Amino acid sequence: MAYRGVHVKKRMPGIALALLTVGGAAGVHGASIPADAAPPAKDGLWFDDLAAEVSVDGTRFVDGHGREVVLRGFNVSGEVKLEENGGLPFASTADARKSAEAMREQAGANSVRFLLSWAKANPEPGKVDEEYLAAATAQIKASLDAGLHVFPDFHQDLYSRYLFNQGSWYQGDGAPKWVVQAGGYSKESCGVCAHWGQNITQNKAVTSAHQDFWRNREVTTPAGIVKIQDAFLDTAEKTMKYVKGHLPAESFELILGFDPLNEPHAGTYESGETSKSWEKDRLWPFYQRFRARMDAAGWQDKPAFVEPNLFWNSNIFFSKQEGGLQGIGTLGSRYVFNTHFYDQAAMSGIFMPGKASDGRYVDDFKKIRDRSTALDTAPIVSEFGHHLSGSVADKAPTVLKGMYQSLDSRLSGADWWKMAAESGPVVSSTQWQWDIYSGRHNELMNDNPDKVLKEHDAWNEEDLSTVGLDDSGSAVLRQDARLIDRLYPGAVAGRTLAFSYEDRSRDGSKTLTWNPVPSSMPSVARLVAEGQYGVLVWRSGDGTDAPTELHLPRTFASATTTVVSDIGTLTGPPAYSSDTPIATAAETGGTKAHRLLLTTPGGSGLHYALVTNGTENPSPDLRAAAQKELAAWVAASGFTG
Repeated sequence: MAYRGVHVKKRMPGIALALLTVGGAAGVHGASIPADAAPPAKDGLWFDDLAAEVSVDGTRFVDGHGREVVLRGFNVSGEVKLEENGGLPFASTADARKSAEAMREQAGANSVRFLLSWAKANPEPGKVDEEYLAAATAQIKASLDAGLHVFPDFHQDLYSRYLFNQGSWYQGDGAPKWVVQAGGYSKESCGVCAHWGQNITQNKAVTSAHQDFWRNREVTTPAGIVKIQDAFLDTAEKTMKYVKGHLPAESFELILGFDPLNEPHAGTYESGETSKSWEKDRLWPFYQRFRARMDAAGWQDKPAFVEPNLFWNSNIFFSKQEGGLQGIGTLGSRYVFNTHFYDQAAMSGIFMPGKASDGRYVDDFKKIRDRSTALDTAPIVSEFGHHLSGSVADKAPTVLKGMYQSLDSRLSGADWWKMAAESGPVVSSTQWQWDIYSGRHNELMNDNPDKVLKEHDAWNEEDLSTVGLDDSGSAVLRQDARLIDRLYPGAVAGRTLAFSYEDRSRDGSKTLTWNPVPSSMPSVARLVAEGQYGVLVWRSGDGTDAPTELHLPRTFASATTTVVSDIGTLTGPPAYSSDTPIATAAETGGTKAHRLLLTTPGGSGLHYALVTNGTENPSPDLRAAAQKELAAWVAASGFTG
């Protein structure tokens, strides 16, 4: 088929399955990179150039080969909300590079949502700060150089830091000081608020400012009369032109698109207006205007990552508002359905007693998948996470395991093996957040020298960063590496029908197993043993000679990994070459992250693969028995797709 000017060879349909598993000895904090991992390859393999070109095809992300792409990564970072580094995620490009390399190697990420500050990009009416844009672009390039895809995001929370004063209890970020001054807003007050997010609906200064943005209010500034939303769009267009103009063409290929504005909300609704009608009549026209600015800036081949009303999928009944970009028809390939999900009930410490368990988020993420289907575009969950300190921190291991489980599949672990044909595609995501300065800040809260914030995220008492720096200055994970460095299908030569990953992550000293191999597959269970494993089922179609790729966590050491497949069985997959159907290779970007490559012969027939180091040096007889069980399971599961 022809795709974005590239001719892709047709392939006969077929179904393929891969089950991947790894032993239980390593994989916690500080796990080392396997010594036998494939060496970094800055130039990549023959298919890597087209793999950089990611776009939207129906409800999927696809690369230049037509392979289905899953984006996995983090937000970089909440540091942009702070003043200490001038609205940039990093103090230097060197730190940006260190962070990107650590994200690739320790977390297996392939994507970044890169935060930008409207206030810093547009400090005066009608002007952009090119020094800020130059620094931001250099830091973006550091991620691109490490092989990470990037989509920038103009971030805001509570509209602007300048709505708050030195005596305020809370912090905001977003709009420039001149916008707030011109707006003439009342002194902020949230009244009796238990959480900073309540300011969104209860703080009159915040609600009025948001409302003015959506109405595109005219304000008087020293430079003349300015419309607020127009000023933002002007800044966005100039920013996008600058970024494209100052990145090499091969780097710009890795830019995914642009997130126009973080967590939009009306502020207050007009008489007769509802959250649903506000999305249709206010938010959607704004996105169309932003889309036009993208086109004018030379981003016409990149989608806009558009967010619905932030409360559309709240899991606390009294804060939920109808939305999800209903009533606007389909979005198509020039937009991405971009949503967030936090377990507000778990974060409250009140509405969810105990911890998360298998399948807790099945219904929540089903709603996201269903809205993506209705809008006919790809979905991404660009924020999710949980507090790592405080009274609800004990829930974090299970909450995050549950969220990743439901990003991977529509099903709970208890249902997966018996209902795998209903598992569906994997949803792309970027976790909140990746701040290497976690716990090492020096932020004057609202410029108050008597309130110096150093701990955690240094912002409204949050602590959600997966990473921090040790005393030597090296980036280290703050969460279980088994949970964070995950197996996932980064590029599938066909359509994913089912995927599940049992990470064996830990809650304290307890290993969490939510998807055990069923007793009806004893040889597979013996091969998996106590290790991690993942299962991928996909159907090849109008495909490509490029292989299916899965990111291999650092716990998957090449020399001790066993592969059992209809295309071969072996222990220790070799380095990739044109005649190795099962192989490993370095990820792009020159880091020590590595991937598994599965190349099927012509795409015809049924394919499956088991990859494990759960049992060390398994016998040929055990591999053959596991092969037989997997083939029977696939044949009986009813995959159609």
